[in-house]
Amino acid sequence: MTDPIKTVREFILGRNPELGQVPEDLDLIDSRAINSLAFIEFIFLLEELTGESVDPEDVDLDDFRTVKAIEARFFQQKAA
Repeated sequence: MTDPIKTVREFILGRNPELGQVPEDLDLIDSRAINSLAFIEFIFLLEELTGESVDPEDVDLDDFRTVKAIEARFFQQKAA
């Protein structure tokens, strides 16, 4: 089974190769690593990885701010 956080990092790096790496505390919004154009595609990726729908109305922007926040909101809850 593929590590979903690795897939998230690959998605971000695929659109921002100049980053070189995606630290877990990098602010993905302020750094524009995930911009408004990529956000919907990123939601689809999260849905695919979690197997659940992600309703943008039910999440906070801070849920997407860092890799650490994404992991806590979308992947750690599922493991618990």
